[in-house]
Amino acid sequence: MPRDAPSLGLSGSVGFGYRCVLPHTDRAMSGPVEYPALYLKRGEDARLRAGHLWVFANEVDVARSPLGSFEPGEPCVVVDARGKPIGVGYVNPHSLICARLVARGVEHALDASLFTHRVQVALALRKRLHHEPFYRLLYGESDGVPGLTLDRFDDVIVAQATTAGVERLKPQVEAAVLKVLKPRALIWKNDAGIRELEGLMAYADVGFGEPPGALKVREGGVEFMVDAIGGQKTGWFYDQHANRDALAPFVKGKRVLDMFAYLGAWGLRAAAMGAEEVVCVDASASAVKLIVQNAARNGMADRVRAERADAFEYLKALRERREHFDVVVLDPPAFVKRRKDLKEGALAYRRINELAMQVLARGGILVTCSCSYHMPRAGLLDALQKGARHLDRNVQVLQQLQQAPDHPVHPAIPETDYLKGFICRVLPA
Repeated sequence: MPRDAPSLGLSGSVGFGYRCVLPHTDRAMSGPVEYPALYLKRGEDARLRAGHLWVFANEVDVARSPLGSFEPGEPCVVVDARGKPIGVGYVNPHSLICARLVARGVEHALDASLFTHRVQVALALRKRLHHEPFYRLLYGESDGVPGLTLDRFDDVIVAQATTAGVERLKPQVEAAVLKVLKPRALIWKNDAGIRELEGLMAYADVGFGEPPGALKVREGGVEFMVDAIGGQKTGWFYDQHANRDALAPFVKGKRVLDMFAYLGAWGLRAAAMGAEEVVCVDASASAVKLIVQNAARNGMADRVRAERADAFEYLKALRERREHFDVVVLDPPAFVKRRKDLKEGALAYRRINELAMQVLARGGILVTCSCSYHMPRAGLLDALQKGARHLDRNVQVLQQLQQAPDHPVHPAIPETDYLKGFICRVLPA
């Protein structure tokens, strides 16, 4: 059904076809821009006014603004039941989260100038946190751009769009990144599973610049080569940076086991901190190959060994051989991807932690993590404790872990707080 009513501006009468007129702040564009209004039902604006950025499909007044009349990713103005604008965002009529706010009020269109401002504000924080250009530059909702991730690898930016709105706004994002950072390349790594919920295809592509091949990341004085196109997520897990820093007091002169190692970030950092021997284990052959190369690159080949294996089976084999390590790191992929998987996922966390405790030396250190948003911190601790009691062990939590500060948590959006973990000492009962 077309929205063919005349443009009435914010002061005009409201009804089907009502459009809001916004000023363009992008100098490359001339004149105002018109966005259709997405009306909320009565009372459904409270969560947005409290700071959240998501609109769910059942909160929309479809009589006044039928969702089927919007295109996926189309910009809109979110309007409450009284006709008062809340902010500017974008719509996806095919998604449960059918709209997301990008800017409050109606002073800014979704143009390159707005995204330039967002990138500049995000960059200011990262420059305070990091003395080298390797970090998460922009973290979605927490940095004011729902559905967009930007990771920085020196002069290359790896971007990820997880919503139809950001997919449609890619040119504006690229223009903003180019203006603020002037990188030699921007890569779109758009293969996250969540894109399926938005009706988007998975792909990787170069936004601008020449394909850079392997990327380099430096962390804690250790250099890693990263496959931005074929690797996991955007190629590197910056969210664990600060947690890996916390290994230092526990690994010097010790034997360390790094499970779900990916590129060996935990293991090689431990070696750099003085670990005597490190074993990195991952199920991916390409990841294991890169671990070996990264160990050699940093002069650690004599202390770091990489093995390809399923984590559960490998730990069982170590237990049968009565082999022990002073420190075991568990940094698995999400075992709980949906709320309905919580019971099964909690059991998997208990099993993997129980297996790890069985290969720990007496008084050994267990670093255990979960990146599952639906697995609460208390749930991970409960899984850890149940595994310990089943083995007649005692656990002392020495330090609680969370995502690094370049992944800031939005206090009104619990979904931005996903990473949790513990550094523990495991003792006989």
